[in-house]
Amino acid sequence: MGFTYISIGFGGWPFGAAFFVLEQDDHPHLSGLDGKIATIVGPPLEAMGYELVRVAVLGRDRPTLQIMADRADGSLISVDDCEAISHAVGAVLDVEDPMPGAWTLEVSSAGIDRPLTRLKDWQRFAGHQARAELAMPVDGRRRFSGVVLGAADGEARMRLDDGTEVRFALGNVRRAKLVLTDALIDATSTRKNPS
Repeated sequence: MGFTYISIGFGGWPFGAAFFVLEQDDHPHLSGLDGKIATIVGPPLEAMGYELVRVAVLGRDRPTLQIMADRADGSLISVDDCEAISHAVGAVLDVEDPMPGAWTLEVSSAGIDRPLTRLKDWQRFAGHQARAELAMPVDGRRRFSGVVLGAADGEARMRLDDGTEVRFALGNVRRAKLVLTDALIDATSTRKNPS
């Protein structure tokens, strides 16, 4: 449940999805094309009062560059916000040209059942249900489902459905996402609306 604003740009190249996870609160883990794009779009977004949540490059022939953002003040992101981000990011990417050929820019809010990409996401949503997939197994497993217990010192913690607790390095998280529950809806409905 979030907004998406799509615009057309020029660029193109990726061979699949390229995700990145932000380390600490707002410092991107820079690697490959996704890291390059994060470096380009992060500062202008911050100057506009937004935070970069995720970058994903999807597709081959005409890839889609997905930018997911939050408002830095914690209020809900609107369609107008996504449009403003799209125009600013599109202009910067046209100048920097990190992806040759044709591409599509898609800007969206993180939504309620958002990905957990930053340390602060793991802290903010402690107590809520989530699913995580790791790049390297921990205790012989790559996939975990349970309650977020927070994060510190570069590690996330979850209490699994069987009651055990697991810790894993945030840098090892391939993807993690909140599970849509009534408790999560109630918690996010108290956020401020943009003025």
